[in-house]
Amino acid sequence: MKKSPILLFFLLLSSMFSAQQFEFKDKFDNAVPVLNVATFHMGETSDATSTEFDEHNPNNQNEVKKLAKKLAKFKPTIIIIEDLPKNDSIRNIDYLNYIKNPDTKFKNPDERELLAYEVGRLSGAKKIHGIDYKEGYNYRIESLVSQKVDKKTTGDYWTLIEENEKINPETGVPFQQLFKLNNQPKYLESLININADILTYVSSKGKSEGADEAAKFYHRNLVMFSNLNQIQVDKNDRIFILMGGTHTAFFMDFLRRSPKYLLENTLDYLK
Repeated sequence: MKKSPILLFFLLLSSMFSAQQFEFKDKFDNAVPVLNVATFHMGETSDATSTEFDEHNPNNQNEVKKLAKKLAKFKPTIIIIEDLPKNDSIRNIDYLNYIKNPDTKFKNPDERELLAYEVGRLSGAKKIHGIDYKEGYNYRIESLVSQKVDKKTTGDYWTLIEENEKINPETGVPFQQLFKLNNQPKYLESLININADILTYVSSKGKSEGADEAAKFYHRNLVMFSNLNQIQVDKNDRIFILMGGTHTAFFMDFLRRSPKYLLENTLDYLK
């Protein structure tokens, strides 16, 4: 059966529209590559939870050095750590001394001295910056809200977290495997829930007690990202960021949406 010219026209028009692809440019041509890495705190920490890790143990330090070699393949020019910007001058003196003498023994080392310094040394990075911002919030606000509207969601969520922890234990796990777990996308997203979003289900009628507290933690991370954006970079720079997992999780979203930065796949460097 012969198709009419009008039918052929509409078929052609339809195929043209279906062949069109939506394009939306969201990155600058000179976007700066960023490797955003989550770590557990290897020394003393004020965080509510911590991972058992003997930072003075030579075997543990050797494992950290192995990890540093993997991460240094990114070849960063700028190292970003979880420290206050006001400490940068002293921190850089400390870091440059380490570059000159990598056998330096620190009195109370943590992931910054053990891992970030070594990544910077191996890659030849000359700059190290802290971007932390302190802001307290009551993540235990649920215990203070007696007449909650939603009495079920938070309890069910903590049960879900316990199930996930049984499937993916953090104790008795080899260091390299633990680090891969800490950088899994689903795990990072869960940290935002645990530390902030789950609080939005905590409220009494007509109020937002949990959300008000969660907003403080969101604000802290936004200020930290603002601190990052105040660091001078050029098209030749490559930025390595090492922070606790929840900050890393927030930064994954910030960096993904940012036109200025090009986010690398962290897991590619942990193989």
